[in-house]
Amino acid sequence: MLYAIIAEDVENSLADRLAARPAHLERLAALRDQGRLILAGPHPAIDSDDPGEAGFSGSLVVAEFDSLEHARAWADDDPYIKAGVYAKVTVKPFKKVLP
Repeated sequence: MLYAIIAEDVENSLADRLAARPAHLERLAALRDQGRLILAGPHPAIDSDDPGEAGFSGSLVVAEFDSLEHARAWADDDPYIKAGVYAKVTVKPFKKVLP
């Protein structure tokens, strides 16, 4: 089943986010290579593809996991959590309808 992992950043997370980004992307690439990643990306803090120093307000990952528990465990092991980037992470089932 698909699950949405919706994360909200702490204030002024950009430096910590950039430091942990390579490890974060490595985990996402593994999901992609397994054919389980639907989409992933950050939420810019301002209305811009390149928010610069404004940074990001959070992230969204939609991926396939065996269960909600597995999705939560994967999310809990994210390098951004370990680096203190995320203030809150919500994991819930997701049903893709379109496209």
